[in-house]
Amino acid sequence: MKLSILRFESFLGTAILAGAATVSCFAQAAPAPDVMELVDGEKLIGHLESATAAGVVFKSDLAGEVKVDWSKIKDLQSSGKFAVAKKGESFGKHADPGKVPQGTVSVADQKVTIAPAVGNPEVVPVADTQSVIPQDTFMRAFRHPRFSDYWTGAAGLGFAWVESTQKSETLTTALNLSRTVPSEGWIDPRYRTTIEFNSAFGNTTSNGATIKTNIIHAGLEQDEYFSKRLFGFGDISFDHNYSQDLTLQYTVGGGIGVVAYKDAHQELDFKGQIAYISQHFGAVDSTTAPFGVITPSRTNNLIGAVLGETYNRAFAKGVSFHQELDVIPSFNKPSDYSANFIANLGVPVGKRFNITFGVVDSYLNNPPPSFEKNSFQFVTNLAYKIN
Repeated sequence: MKLSILRFESFLGTAILAGAATVSCFAQAAPAPDVMELVDGEKLIGHLESATAAGVVFKSDLAGEVKVDWSKIKDLQSSGKFAVAKKGESFGKHADPGKVPQGTVSVADQKVTIAPAVGNPEVVPVADTQSVIPQDTFMRAFRHPRFSDYWTGAAGLGFAWVESTQKSETLTTALNLSRTVPSEGWIDPRYRTTIEFNSAFGNTTSNGATIKTNIIHAGLEQDEYFSKRLFGFGDISFDHNYSQDLTLQYTVGGGIGVVAYKDAHQELDFKGQIAYISQHFGAVDSTTAPFGVITPSRTNNLIGAVLGETYNRAFAKGVSFHQELDVIPSFNKPSDYSANFIANLGVPVGKRFNITFGVVDSYLNNPPPSFEKNSFQFVTNLAYKIN
């Protein structure tokens, strides 16, 4: 009996030691917190997130995310692995990420020291540092992405219903998606895909007369970057506008674009292309045609240019602004020129939702008789953010 008790105590002791060793292994595997000491003696404990030439982004356990100028940092010790890009370093399509210093990072005496897993540490002066990027983020930018990666945008829906002397119902939808690969600002983009769709459907009835609203726009554009500022693109778009008697217009073309200005908050692009534009106005029910085919009352086949600009701006607290302008002259029928204008302002109303306020203006210089040249919409939607 005594021998059994001793054996049980021995087994229990071994189990306790094994458990303690396991807990110790897990404790050792957990990353140690980073420590940043400022020149005034204050210490922040947390994790280094990233850095640029302007300063360091550090997530403190107590203060949350803070941005600190390099000049205010006395000492920084981080256990995470980072890639450090020097000023003037550009990452194009064929860049070799292995040439960029990678490893744990420390800062002292206005110098950044990168200690790789194998080999000697490399020292880069703070004045020569362009970006400090988490190593996994850095390497991901050079890999071929999955189709679901990098998409941003919003899907919106709006509805209005009036039941009075006048009866009206209005439904608006919008979908705007953009995918820039890769999306990080420190690396040259390779390509960008843009998808647009918006529609407005409505009926207003007064004294037995009904006025319809039926406007649809859909577009797809693919950009391929030659450099950080220059890209080639091809696009196709479809438009239907009942208020201008436009049954269908489709535009196919390609050209060159220039990133005129870009920083962390905004981008302005100019684009020019040669395009084929096919316009079909009105519809006549041809009862004599096989299967009741509907043929347009007027068709224009145009060769022209599309000269445009696009501007995007991100404001504080998640407010965003998007604007596009296209001017479309026709070479073979100069009087059939047109223009399109879109502007949207998005205001957050939660983590995933925006209220968007927008205008859509379409101008046709030569519409059918009795139809206005200009079609203007004001649209507001509740939009779900996609990112």
